[in-house]
Amino acid sequence: MTSERRAAQPAWSGSASTGRGDGAREPVKRATQRAGVPGRVWRVLVWAVMVFFLLNVVLLIATVAVNSVATRWFGTLLPQGFTLHWYAQAWSDFQLASVLWVTVEVVGAVVLLSVLLGVPAAYALARVQFRGKRLVMLIFLLPLMVPPVTYGIPMATVMYKTGLAGTLSGVILANLVPALPFVILVMTPFIEQIDPNLEAAARIFGANTFRYFRYVLLPLLVPGMLAAGLLVLVRTIGMFELTFFTAGPATQTLVVALYYAVFSTGVRAPQSIDAMAMIYMAITLIWVLIALQFVSPTQIVSRVKEQKR
Repeated sequence: MTSERRAAQPAWSGSASTGRGDGAREPVKRATQRAGVPGRVWRVLVWAVMVFFLLNVVLLIATVAVNSVATRWFGTLLPQGFTLHWYAQAWSDFQLASVLWVTVEVVGAVVLLSVLLGVPAAYALARVQFRGKRLVMLIFLLPLMVPPVTYGIPMATVMYKTGLAGTLSGVILANLVPALPFVILVMTPFIEQIDPNLEAAARIFGANTFRYFRYVLLPLLVPGMLAAGLLVLVRTIGMFELTFFTAGPATQTLVVALYYAVFSTGVRAPQSIDAMAMIYMAITLIWVLIALQFVSPTQIVSRVKEQKR
């Protein structure tokens, strides 16, 4: 009987200890639940701020869009009527046909030149190892790190002295200064991911430099070149400071023409200015949506962090 009681005692004490263990876990669960409450409050607060910000942006854009097609809108919830007359007036008053053509010329030339010059430079930085490579990369990226105003004013002064300011070539050259480093920043990590043994294998099979570039390297670089070109395109369309400093009356891009339309002297209908703003916004948005099909903003951020390291 004694041995039976001793044999049964561990089972009884184990169940008791299990009960005591469950009781000990209760305060831990309660503490965890209390600790989770501030986390939930913080998440709700973050989402509330984001929704408030996005709602303000949407309402601002909606206000400009509605006013651009409104016949008269003053003191009422909705306009008295709707019309597309202001778009036609903005097109004629601000000479948007010539402005858009200048914008296409500037953006096309900047994209083409930045890709043609930036891809070989990125290839050299990705493949050649030399002393001071990080310093060279830093010098290349300075136009991206420094605000455009700081070097735009001295650059515009030099251009006015040399006669480049006010010309289409001067505007293209000014916008090429930040565009070229941007292509190098995007393409250098892209080229580093390409296996260098492909070039050695092409050389073994008798391919010269042109054939290797044409049939091996170029097909691999096309996605990165396309992404870099689209991002430079969007950036150049919205580049205001450098274009404003170097453009003349006949070489204004759309963003500079919009600035002059807002702050020019004389009485202008606000609906026509809003119509011009909507045209600029629509063109930029279309190119941004196209660019996002080929590159993700998180990839650009990660590449910037890699370059800073």
